[in-house]
Amino acid sequence: MTIFPRLAAVVLLAGLAAACSQGSGSGGGPAGAGGRAGAAPPSVEQLAAKVGCKPRIQVDAAELRTGYCRTPDGEFFVTTFASQAGKDAWMDAAPEYNPHLVGNLWTVLSGRQVLDLLRERLGGDLHLTDHRTKRMKVVG
Repeated sequence: MTIFPRLAAVVLLAGLAAACSQGSGSGGGPAGAGGRAGAAPPSVEQLAAKVGCKPRIQVDAAELRTGYCRTPDGEFFVTTFASQAGKDAWMDAAPEYNPHLVGNLWTVLSGRQVLDLLRERLGGDLHLTDHRTKRMKVVG
């Protein structure tokens, strides 16, 4: 499978970019990042546990964390973000890796069949095309 080495590369690049651009001064932490006030977004480990996986952490930075999972459903990457701005920057850097499952300050990357199975347990919206185009299709 060639998609996973490319996914790992984009995850690593996004982690490096987020670590380098961290000092925005906005103070946008999880509570102010578009989620429910006072509710912390789930961690990589919490999301992975919902689908029966103990993730291998690939990126562990202040702005984002990524873990790799392999389950009977398939292989996938779970990424969580410290801020909505970080999530937006990551999504802008990885539009060609579609589809992806998107939730509150998290995303999961894999093939469509795997994401359909994971969505039943994780929720989120399934993004099927580049989110920056007018033709974006979101299955909600």
